[in-house]
Amino acid sequence: MGDTRESSIIPLPGPDGHRQAPPGVPRPWERTDLAQAALEGATGPEPPAPPVCPACGLVGDRRVTYYGRHVLLEPDLPVPAHIVPAWHRWYVDADGTAWNSRETEPEPGAVCRIPHRITCPALRLEEVGLWRWLDAVRAENARRALRGAVGAPPPKPPEALPNAG
Repeated sequence: MGDTRESSIIPLPGPDGHRQAPPGVPRPWERTDLAQAALEGATGPEPPAPPVCPACGLVGDRRVTYYGRHVLLEPDLPVPAHIVPAWHRWYVDADGTAWNSRETEPEPGAVCRIPHRITCPALRLEEVGLWRWLDAVRAENARRALRGAVGAPPPKPPEALPNAG
């Protein structure tokens, strides 16, 4: 299989071979997928529920993962991947599918997305990390949640700033 260019993938017999089990047949990989979703934080609300955080009420960018669960990403916030903690770097493929790079170091110049769960203003004190930029995003999300900005665009800045002396 080394230089012969033969496929190293061996199909498994039974319904797990292509992961397309007929209706009503047990799916042995389902527990593994649920465990991976919990480990990576892909615990966003599943459709048809709206993509709203159940803890703070803010709307997120819901993306499906390759194992069929959904992750709620912080909307419109691409971040340089090297400043995001490991296991929180999410990438979105061209077809819209999200995947977590786990502890893999990002390529130089890579940009990723962050899950809403690490910027949620409803985090408990022991869940808040040591990353100051995430604290700033969390504080802004808290202001948005207090204003009731669920899905609403941010307010426009004033035309002229007041004279502060």
